[in-house]
Amino acid sequence: MSQPDANAPQEAPVKVSFYEKRKKIYAKGVRGFFDNWRIGLVLLTQAIFYGGLWLEWNDRQALLFHLVERKFYIFGLVFWPQDVIYLSALLIISAYALFLVTAVAGRLFCGYACPQTVYTQLFMWIENWVEGDRNARIKLDKGPLDARKLRIKGTKFLLWGLLSLWTGFTLVGYFTPIDELINNVLTGNLGPWETFWIFFYGGFTFLMAGFMREQVCKYMCPYARFQSVMFDPDTLIITYDPERGEPRGARKKGADTSRLGDCVDCGQCVVVCPTGIDIRNGLQYECIGCAACIDACDQIMDKVGLPRGLVRYSTESAMARHLTRKEILGHIVRPRILVYTAILAVITGLSAWFLTHRIPLKVDIIRDRSVLAREADDGRIENVYMLQIMNTSEQAQRYRIAVDGLPQAEIAGPAEVDAAAAGLTSVNTVVRVPPESGKPGSNPIHFEITAIDNPDIHVREKAAFLLP
Repeated sequence: MSQPDANAPQEAPVKVSFYEKRKKIYAKGVRGFFDNWRIGLVLLTQAIFYGGLWLEWNDRQALLFHLVERKFYIFGLVFWPQDVIYLSALLIISAYALFLVTAVAGRLFCGYACPQTVYTQLFMWIENWVEGDRNARIKLDKGPLDARKLRIKGTKFLLWGLLSLWTGFTLVGYFTPIDELINNVLTGNLGPWETFWIFFYGGFTFLMAGFMREQVCKYMCPYARFQSVMFDPDTLIITYDPERGEPRGARKKGADTSRLGDCVDCGQCVVVCPTGIDIRNGLQYECIGCAACIDACDQIMDKVGLPRGLVRYSTESAMARHLTRKEILGHIVRPRILVYTAILAVITGLSAWFLTHRIPLKVDIIRDRSVLAREADDGRIENVYMLQIMNTSEQAQRYRIAVDGLPQAEIAGPAEVDAAAAGLTSVNTVVRVPPESGKPGSNPIHFEITAIDNPDIHVREKAAFLLP
């Protein structure tokens, strides 16, 4: 076996990076049909978010998730911790709705309603207003750090910071009553957790929408990674038509363009993309489905006198089989879509039925364990119970308490109790029975709590009565 020559020159080590170095993306603004939809949805979602906490209902904040009181107020509904099942149902409905939308039309949520996309769009509007268009921003970043650059950058960061802090303040306003929160800010009595969340959420808004932007979609968002599981050949996605577009080439005046495709290789679909991809390379997980490339390409097609649709919403099946728009729509109804729709309809229907038939009364019964049983003056046996009555409606109620399960069982003392609106009332109740009413040890009984003004509001709860 030959030995390596020690005097031979050694090759220099090669460094291999597992992570692509980030190149800042200067997305060019584009107007068009899909951009108008995106603007409308940005304004709609933010009008709901920023304006929702100022709505009033029954002399209170209409949307309030009061953590201190452990109550969620959603217009006329009041939810307690015991209603966590409705939160679970809401999460399941949201998940299946996302699955359904993705299976039908790809990443529409990402492109039009995702908070990361929405706030990035808001920050980019501010950036364009302060720094100028794409070319002006590139020139500014490459220029020297002079007074003008500091002034422009400082103005942009100031506006970003104000929007971020207002966003954090708005978020906290859904968990602390907004009137109380404003008063605490003005008087300097803001609590530590409120202060933390205002600056924490505001800081992350500033970081994610101002600096990280497409990196969140490419490296942090799990949705981009498992979206392919929900895609199939009949899912609507943004596609480039290579049969029509290739070979690419510029349309020079007087040159023979008969062998060229419709793509003029202008690169506008790339410079308008917020994630910096080239849609002509096919479907990529970085694509958020915002359709900016469609608006840009359609404008170029109009200028060169070619039909629109070189980049368009289509499906893999449609591209391979040259399906018409009517045939594409016909393929929307397929087994996967039917399953998602059926599950979503069943869960939504059941949740709505249980919510509309929800009894605004909850009762917890705790037997006094310090005294197992005691004998009253008349020889009957008593057990003491603490009833925790939760009136989940926003009207004060008066309830009647009754007991059954053992012969001649009765409530000793007052059998009616007043409960405040959306409040918790605790009352000690004594139940008496004759000694011969049951067997020694534990005997099942039931408490019946009924609203005096509305007999339909009643709860029946099981308890145990101990006999010596």
